[in-house]
Amino acid sequence: MTNTQVTLVQIDNYGPWTVTPEPRREADLQTLQSRLYADISQFVGNRDGYTFFTRFDNMIAVTNGLDVDDHALLQESIGNRYPVTLSLGVATGTSPAQALSDATSLLQEAGSAQDANRREILDGRVVDANHRTDDDVQIAHFDVNDATGEYTDELNAFDSFIEIEQGYAALMKYMRRTHDSLSFFVGGDNVIAVCPDLERDDYEDAIAHVEASVGVELKVGVGRGETARAAGMDAKHALETCRADCSRVELEW
Repeated sequence: MTNTQVTLVQIDNYGPWTVTPEPRREADLQTLQSRLYADISQFVGNRDGYTFFTRFDNMIAVTNGLDVDDHALLQESIGNRYPVTLSLGVATGTSPAQALSDATSLLQEAGSAQDANRREILDGRVVDANHRTDDDVQIAHFDVNDATGEYTDELNAFDSFIEIEQGYAALMKYMRRTHDSLSFFVGGDNVIAVCPDLERDDYEDAIAHVEASVGVELKVGVGRGETARAAGMDAKHALETCRADCSRVELEW
């Protein structure tokens, strides 16, 4: 049984800040967002977690292995180096989607994301070190079959992007609604899903759904681990087996 620890990272009062005292240049905002994501991703990654940018002003991290002090240090580090601050909601659960919902509620109950008085909230709970197991996190790494041959080398760059994004959108919705999973585009033709305790048939069904609905063919490697890094590396190895054996689903356990 999985026990995923999810952290919602939310920039405090970001919307009003972007237009105060007057609208800020979009290039500057994009630069700030990308650097902020890179720093958070590196901080969490150095502690064996994964961070996904989603909307940039809201980011979602799988933080199994990080304790409350780690989260507080992240807030302090960002607050010292950026003109914005972070609020963090942390929750755990057998369903990643439910854990995120609980983490979101913690921040919503503390105040609006555009409330100037809500700053650097840190609330929630982590998986206690004594209760961590090798099966806490399940990561699925999806990849488009022959994306280079089908899209990159055949279509212009924007149309290729549309095709890949359609596959991602179909997969994201299906995995969320059917399996309480959280799926994230991570560049190229890759999608990483944080899942509850799913089995081979669940992944076969997801791949079949995406192919039937938008015509994008996928393969997936799946791993389990105590942290996102451990599960994700197993998923990467399983995906390499898919590529070598021309299979659609490989489970690394």
